[in-house]
Amino acid sequence: MDRLTATRVFVEVVDRGSQTAAAEHLDLSRAMVSRYLAALEGWVGARLLHRTTRKLSLTQVGNDVLPHCREMLHTAEMMRATGIKATDGPSGNLRIATSQSFAQTWLSPVLVDYLARYPNTSVDVLVNSQAVNLVEERIDLALRITNQLEPNQVARHLGTCHSVVCAAPGYLQRAGTPSQPQQLATHNCLSYSYFGRNVWQFENTEGRQDVAVDGNLSSNDTGVLLEAALNGGGICLQPLYAAAPLLESGRLVRLLPQWQPQPLGIHAIYASRRQMLPALRALLDFIAKRLASDPLWQPREADRLL
Repeated sequence: MDRLTATRVFVEVVDRGSQTAAAEHLDLSRAMVSRYLAALEGWVGARLLHRTTRKLSLTQVGNDVLPHCREMLHTAEMMRATGIKATDGPSGNLRIATSQSFAQTWLSPVLVDYLARYPNTSVDVLVNSQAVNLVEERIDLALRITNQLEPNQVARHLGTCHSVVCAAPGYLQRAGTPSQPQQLATHNCLSYSYFGRNVWQFENTEGRQDVAVDGNLSSNDTGVLLEAALNGGGICLQPLYAAAPLLESGRLVRLLPQWQPQPLGIHAIYASRRQMLPALRALLDFIAKRLASDPLWQPREADRLL
C-alpha cells in the first residue's frame, strides 16, 4: 500500500479529528482510511492512535511520528513543485496566518492579484492575531506586525506599519482634544490587547514619551476598536492602513500630529529559507513588491499622508 498516501491519511485524521472527516476530505471510504492507518502502523511497528467511539487521540509514538509525517508530505510537495516546468509557474495550496484587520484591509486584494498572476496556486487564509505554530497548524506563511519576534524565528522584514492616534469628532466635542501625549491619561483610550494596552509610545524631534493610558474597552481585534472610536467611544491607536480612509473622509480626526506613535515592522515568518516551495517564494516576493510600492508602508511618504 502507498506509504505516502498512508502518511497523508494519518495527518488528515489527526488534523480533522476523525476518520470520517478525513475520509470526506480525501474522497476515500471510511474503510479505506482504516486500511491506510493500519498499514502505516504496520510500517512503523506501533499503534499511532487511540480509537474509541467518542474520541480519537494520539499515542506517544503517534505524537512522536506526526512531525516526521508532516515533513515527509512537505518534502514530497517540494519534489513535485521542483519538477514543474518553469513556463507553468508555481502551483499548490498555501496556508497563511495573519490578523483580521490586515487581511481584510490590505492583504485580500493583493492575494486576488497574486492568484490571477499564478492561476495554478490557491491560498487558505487563517485569521488569528496570536502567534501560531507553523508546523502543528500546517502554516506556510505567517504575516505579523510586531517589533518582538520570537528567538530563532525565520523571518523576512517586508515593511513598516505606521500608526495614528484618532477619535471621532463627537467624542472630541464632548471630552476635549488633547494637545500633548500626557493629556491622553485623562481620556478614555481604547486599547489593543496585544500591543500598547497600558502604554503608548511617541517620538518627535524633542525625544520620546511613554504615556500610561486607560479606558473602558480593549480588544484583540483592532477592527473592534476602530468601530468603537467611530461611534464616539474614545481615542484609539490604529494602524495607518486601516485609519487612512476614515481620516480622509473626516469620520475620524488625527490627534497629536506633531508626535509619531511607535512604528512596527511587518514580517513574513516561515519554516525554512532553504526548503521553500516555489509558490511561497513567489508569494513572498509579490507581497514585498506591493508593500514597497505602497506609500502607506514607507516612512517619508506615510508622514505626508498623515
